[in-house]
Amino acid sequence: MGRGRQKAKHTKIARELKSYSPDVNYDALERELTGHAHSDDQYAQWAEYEAEAGDEYTPHDKRA
Repeated sequence: MGRGRQKAKHTKIARELKSYSPDVNYDALERELTGHAHSDDQYAQWAEYEAEAGDEYTPHDKRA
């Protein structure tokens, strides 16, 4: 590709990037950055899934 075509391509891309304006949800971004979206007991919902004393995994295939 010649220098002229390469420069034209870069100019086109630069113009597209300059005018690009993404949609941003600033409320969601603020919640994520400040950490207010997470509660202190965020893992409390998983407490019921904890293994009981006799529920440890034991492999059935015991090769020696």
